[in-house]
Amino acid sequence: MATDYDEVRSDVKESQDRSLEALQSANAPDARSVVSELDEADSLDGSITPGGEFVAEELVVQVIPQAEDEFTCYSCFLVRHRSQIAREKNGHFYCVDCEG
Repeated sequence: MATDYDEVRSDVKESQDRSLEALQSANAPDARSVVSELDEADSLDGSITPGGEFVAEELVVQVIPQAEDEFTCYSCFLVRHRSQIAREKNGHFYCVDCEG
């Protein structure tokens, strides 16, 4: 007797049907409830840390101006010491890391 190896075995087919029925009967959340939960989460994200506590502090950073012996790389935009200049093109400086 010839056997069709491409045909799905009966035990596998029953298993697939049962899993499909289980997925269809599962309590899937409503699309509107998911959207409302996401909106609520977004509204709270502003001042909550991952641990759950509220933070009402502002970050204070002191900005130091570029010194005379420093340059800003035109490729990576980092402030570097003049000893790290690899090349200058059209008045723009490039650092050793970007040219290396």
